[in-house]
Amino acid sequence: MKILIIEDEQEIALSIKNYFKTNGVQCETANNCTSALNKIDNYSYDCILLDLMLPDGDGFDILRELKNQNKTEGVIIISAKETLDTRIEGFNLGADDFLTKPFHLSELLVRMQALIRRKNFQGNNTVVFNEISIDIFSKTVTINNERLDLNKKEIDLLLFLIGNNNKVLSKGAIAEHLSGDMADMLDNHDF
Repeated sequence: MKILIIEDEQEIALSIKNYFKTNGVQCETANNCTSALNKIDNYSYDCILLDLMLPDGDGFDILRELKNQNKTEGVIIISAKETLDTRIEGFNLGADDFLTKPFHLSELLVRMQALIRRKNFQGNNTVVFNEISIDIFSKTVTINNERLDLNKKEIDLLLFLIGNNNKVLSKGAIAEHLSGDMADMLDNHDF
């Protein structure tokens, strides 16, 4: 799982990033609209966590741009700005969920996992593809009911490939999914 955290309060962004990393989620951050839009233009994410109040604009501008680009990333708004009008505008612009600050990181993680499950795997906790079965929460893989010993990167790659069934994926897209921003620093993708 690869997410983008768009949050100008560095302490909150770091807290989310550290908590999610310990739960096996790859996180990238942006602290303003400009850097967020640059990352959205250049990379794909499973989910975007979006603060509405940013120093150089507002999160609704990012939602509009996601809509204009026909991006399919799931979006969870995380904001202290909590009014009915704000929520309605966010949902009308394409947000999938809204969480008011302050929130528990465990709740944010569960909401994000549920969103990704709905978008990529029709809401199932277990992904089944032919004879392959992957339990998303326990990170276990079985083939014909025989358990495989795979590491986290291998499971992430397998889920990425199954989630993109019948699509041609470039080496660069696979490297980006597994390494995030670090993919740009690789000399080649022959791994």
